[in-house]
Amino acid sequence: MTQSVVVQVGQCGNQAGCRFWDLALREHAHVNKRGLYDEALNSFFRNVDSRKSDGAEFAVGGRIQHLKARAVLVDMEEGVVNQILQGPLREVFDSTQLLTDVSGSGNNWAVGNMTYGSAYREKIVDKLRKAAEQCDCLQCFFLIHSMGGGTGSGLGTRVLSLLEEEFPEVCRVVTSIYPSGEDDVITSPYNSVLAMNKLTEHADCVLLVENQSLVDIVNKIKVMSHGTKPGLNIKRNSAVTSGQGGLSGAEKPFDAMNNIVANLLLNITSSARFEGSLNMDLNEIAMNLVPFPRLHYLVPSLTPLYTLADINVPTRRLRPSLPFVSWNQEGWKTSLCSVPPVGHSHSLLALANNTCVKPTFMELRERFTKLYRKKAHLHHYLHVEGMEQSFFSEAIASLNSLIEEYHHLDATKARLTPDAPRLSIAR
Repeated sequence: MTQSVVVQVGQCGNQAGCRFWDLALREHAHVNKRGLYDEALNSFFRNVDSRKSDGAEFAVGGRIQHLKARAVLVDMEEGVVNQILQGPLREVFDSTQLLTDVSGSGNNWAVGNMTYGSAYREKIVDKLRKAAEQCDCLQCFFLIHSMGGGTGSGLGTRVLSLLEEEFPEVCRVVTSIYPSGEDDVITSPYNSVLAMNKLTEHADCVLLVENQSLVDIVNKIKVMSHGTKPGLNIKRNSAVTSGQGGLSGAEKPFDAMNNIVANLLLNITSSARFEGSLNMDLNEIAMNLVPFPRLHYLVPSLTPLYTLADINVPTRRLRPSLPFVSWNQEGWKTSLCSVPPVGHSHSLLALANNTCVKPTFMELRERFTKLYRKKAHLHHYLHVEGMEQSFFSEAIASLNSLIEEYHHLDATKARLTPDAPRLSIAR
C-alpha cells in the first residue's frame, strides 16, 4: 500500500486542508466499522502510540489507537493553524508538523517566496523529510494553496520547488485556488502570475479551482435547498458543500466552499485508499493526462453535487461525445472504486486536460497587464531582498507562452485531418 502527504500552505490552504482531514475521517468512520487500522487509513494517517514520546507506530491490522495525519501545515500567520489546534482536529496533528510565523506575507508573493522561503527553508525541508520518512512507500505530495495571497502563492510555490528538489521522483499534485476578478486583494494578479510561472515549472499536475466557481456552486445549492418545486428538494446532508457528520461543529465562513475542494481530493484519492474493480495509481494521472510537460493544468468536474430527496426525478445525463485532438483519440483513463462518498450511492469525478482553461489565463493576464502597465504597487515587491523586476517579465512571458500553446491546440480543431493509416504487420 502506498502513502501520500498533504502540504497545506497559507490561510486558504490550511482552511481547505482542515476540511479535507475532517471529511476524510468522516468517510473512513463510515466505512471502517470494526475500528481497525487498515490499509485505507494507512494511506493518509499514521496510527501512533500516544503513551510513548518517540511516536512509535502500530502496524496495519491492529486496533486504531491514535491517528495522526500525514501532513505538513505552513502559514506565516498563526490564526488559522491556532484555530485548528484548538478545535476538534487538534489531536490529528502535533507540533512537529507545524510551521508558523506571526507577521504574514502582506499579500506579497516576494515576501512569501523570498523572505520567508529563505528564512524557513531548512525547517520546511526538515518537516517534509520527516513526513516522507514516516511513509513505507511515498507515492504523492498533495499541495493545497491559493494564488491570490502572499503566503499561499509565494511560499506555496517555494515549497513546491523544494519538493521537486528533495523528492524528484515523487509525484507533485497541486490544488490551486484562483482568485475571482472581484478579489479584494488588489495585488492578486501579480501574485497569481508570479506563482503560475513556478507551477508551470515545478508541478506534475495542477488542479485548477476557480474561487468564483466555488461561489456559484454554493449559491446554486442554497437555492435548491430552499426551493419550493415539488420533488426538487435536496436530501439532507447529501450536498458536496455539507460537512455534517464530521468532527467539526458549526460551520465557519468559507467551509461550504472548502468542503467542495475537500470532496474533490477525497474523490481523487478514493481509488488509492479503497478497493475497487479497477484501481488507479495516482502517478497515472500525469502519465495519462499530460502529453506536454507544461500543459498540466487539469479541470476537475464532480457529480452529483447533491442528491434529490425524490429519487424518481430523472437526472441529467453526461454529454454523449467529446472532441479530442486527432493524435490522441483514446485519451481516457478509467478507475472504479467500490466505496462511494458519504451520503451518495455513486459519484463521478472527471479530470480533463482541456483548452477551456485558456480564457481563465487570458483574463488573469489582462488583470496583470492593467496593473503592470502603470507599475502600480510594484515598489512593494522590488524592495524585497532578492526580488527583481525581471521576475515579472519572465512570469508574464511564461504565461503568454502557455496561452499560445493552448491557442495552437485550439486552432487544430478547425483543421482536423484523418490520421495516416497505421502500418500493418506483414504475415
